[in-house]
Amino acid sequence: MAELGEHGRILASTAIVYCKTRYMWLGSNATERPAMNRPTRRKDYPLSMRLPEADVAVIDRAAALRGRSRTDFVREAAVRAAEATLLENGPVRMSEEGFAEFLAAIAAPAEAAPEMVAALKRPAPWDSTPAKR
Repeated sequence: MAELGEHGRILASTAIVYCKTRYMWLGSNATERPAMNRPTRRKDYPLSMRLPEADVAVIDRAAALRGRSRTDFVREAAVRAAEATLLENGPVRMSEEGFAEFLAAIAAPAEAAPEMVAALKRPAPWDSTPAKR
């Protein structure tokens, strides 16, 4: 380690200096940095929840149907719900012309879709009377 001269100047070309709560490597070559001082990036962040047993059973059953682990299933569902919430609450930006077209489209009378009309005219399965034996 380098020695400090008068006025705290470093006399050698490289040194380890303690600065507040971490060590900093001072050197002319980045490859000289000791392995113990390399910062590590965290890849995963733990998330802990307390759930009722019934909720865990439902989650486990659904995860098994998808062939996923409980963790993967819950993570995917949470991310999907978060993305949907962000999309629902995000601003919609459009040009003045686009906004005028949008207003005209929602103000215009609706056109009936033939498939929807046919589906609505059919009796519901629960409304039909069962055949007698």
